Amino acid sequence: MNKVAIVGYSTAKFRKSTDKSVYELACEPSMDILRSSNLAANRIEGLLFSSCSHDLYGGAILSEMLGVSPKLTCRIDNLCNSGTIAISTAYSYISSGLCDSVLVVGAELYNSPGSKLIWDVSRGHFTSSIYWASVFARMHMREYGTTEEDLANIAVKNRSSSVNNPNAMFNKPITLEDVLSSRKLVDPIKLLDCGALCSGSSSVLLVSEDLARKLGSQPVWIEGIGHQTNCASMAHAIPEIFKIGSCKLAASHAYEMAKMKPSDIQVAEIHDAFTIMEIMACEDLGFAKIGEGASYALHGNIAVNPRGGIIGSGHPIGATGIAQVCEIVCQLRHESGVRQAGNCNVGLVHNLAAAGTSATVMILRSEV
Repeated sequence: MNKVAIVGYSTAKFRKSTDKSVYELACEPSMDILRSSNLAANRIEGLLFSSCSHDLYGGAILSEMLGVSPKLTCRIDNLCNSGTIAISTAYSYISSGLCDSVLVVGAELYNSPGSKLIWDVSRGHFTSSIYWASVFARMHMREYGTTEEDLANIAVKNRSSSVNNPNAMFNKPITLEDVLSSRKLVDPIKLLDCGALCSGSSSVLLVSEDLARKLGSQPVWIEGIGHQTNCASMAHAIPEIFKIGSCKLAASHAYEMAKMKPSDIQVAEIHDAFTIMEIMACEDLGFAKIGEGASYALHGNIAVNPRGGIIGSGHPIGATGIAQVCEIVCQLRHESGVRQAGNCNVGLVHNLAAAGTSATVMILRSEV
């Protein structure tokens, strides 16, 4: 099985809205990669497009707009973890030998149809994801004594980090009082406990080991991938989330494949669509003991969400997972400037969808 490396990455500026089409957005980071890569556009053998938009045949349309003619194209939609699903699909194509290079592109408009889970009848009229965040937060508070201040501290941390991320939607810090006094949407979740849907795009270029060596690039290797889909509806997700939820299983698979353990991770991108999700993820990933995720996210020895996470950067659904991977690649290549998380060479990406009913965990390693 071929080893697979990421040799190019780019994320465009996230913004609330735009006059551009989803394809025009997708071209922004993709053109950056094509211009900077040592690989000619006509040598790209695959293109995968991650988006929850209604547009069909997106991979082929985007390929034509970028001037590439790949062997294979596809659009991938799996709600919020579409991006990491697309990257792992590209990994599979390359590791199997089907092709030796794949450009993965994620793009979304702020009003994406992926923002409402209207198919889940177990939610009744409560189709917004904030309702399951409320349920999880209240369960965590009851079981482990987590407080509204614990949630708010996550938002303060991540918004402070996004100040140093030029592609983030939010570039101003907030205070604990700002969060606690922001409008309560669904108890105990407040406005500033939430990530914001936005328009944005991100791209990565994956290649085989042989091609990576020929290109003379600075490769970041994909060492471990874990996926788990436990169910689709919130009714099934709630009783299992604190027991054996999708994240715990995906993390176990990723650590096993990478032959690593939680203590090997030095920097992590965590899916913090709501503040409670970062706390739960630190526990599910094995970084912190159950009930201690709130403290670990702030004071642990793993740098968590140095780009500002979803709360600081914004959430263009189909692009989020790819943007998370871009940040870890940037960190592992020591190209993050003032937000650089030390001399790291192993990083993790945690990406969820639909109330955590499915999860992706990815472990990356550099040669720096």
